[in-house]
Amino acid sequence: MPTTEAQVERVRELVAAIPPGRVSTYGDIAAVAGLSTPRTVGWIMRTDSGDLPWHRVLRADGTPAPHLAHRQLARLAEEGCPVRGDRVDLAAARYRFDT
Repeated sequence: MPTTEAQVERVRELVAAIPPGRVSTYGDIAAVAGLSTPRTVGWIMRTDSGDLPWHRVLRADGTPAPHLAHRQLARLAEEGCPVRGDRVDLAAARYRFDT
């Protein structure tokens, strides 16, 4: 089933709502947006995230995509996000959306 414009806009709203120093996962966003898979969030982020805080979206284990790791973790650390080695401490930094 194709992704609708409403779904794209919902993902964009959710990503924009993540405050500095906090993060969310692709799966968290997919669940709140009513999407069937976190991969759809990844696709939206790849194609339509230039003006969003993309660096605040991570994998379920708190790691960034390998090709973005250094830059993404540096930006998160600058915001005060708890970075532990190659990942973010999700227990401390995970943002819970009001649904």
